[in-house]
Amino acid sequence: MKFIDLGLDERILEGIDAMGYENATPVQEQVMVPVLEGRDIIAAAQTGTGKTAAFVLPIIQKILRHASNSASPARHPIRALVLTPTRELAVQVAENAASYSKHTDLRAAVVYGGVDMKEQVSILRNGVEILIATPGRLLDHIGSKVANLSQVEILVLDEADRMLDMGFLPDLQRIINLIPAQRQTLLFSATFSPEIKKLAQSYLRTPVTVEVARQNAAADTV
Repeated sequence: MKFIDLGLDERILEGIDAMGYENATPVQEQVMVPVLEGRDIIAAAQTGTGKTAAFVLPIIQKILRHASNSASPARHPIRALVLTPTRELAVQVAENAASYSKHTDLRAAVVYGGVDMKEQVSILRNGVEILIATPGRLLDHIGSKVANLSQVEILVLDEADRMLDMGFLPDLQRIINLIPAQRQTLLFSATFSPEIKKLAQSYLRTPVTVEVARQNAAADTV
């Protein structure tokens, strides 16, 4: 399927064209259609399949109606939250979000631990619609009253299995409890372990299941 056939806004297609892409990968096609329909997703996707774009692109499409060129931070509340286990993955997702939304008025930002908080605080106070974060640092900003999740419409748990392995479950639960119950939730994991299935049962509503790779396998190109 071509991206142009998915009904994406012209400004998003412009960002995709700039990246040199034309056709959706299998995971992108299987994930994007139900996400654009408002469905929750639990997906098992291997590294190198293009899963980041699979959720970033429909997120941009769905919250584009909120885009504003106003300088007021109040016009730029967090609408989509992507949680990742590591700084490296957070940065990767943020780079994708910035590239695909560059022709819109949506703002994307990333926060992670191990660095000074001041620059992140400044960015959050100016307002951002798409926030990519590691759980611990996000809780730091929530505790400092800098990050407000009360208007989040879409939550993504990326590499959820790694987050559980790293002991982030209590942090995830604290964060999810601060997000409106009427939201769309997308969960990505390398495997559908019993723990992941339990997490999905707790926080997803009749999700669409997508599995595009054998378990614990990396793409041939990696």
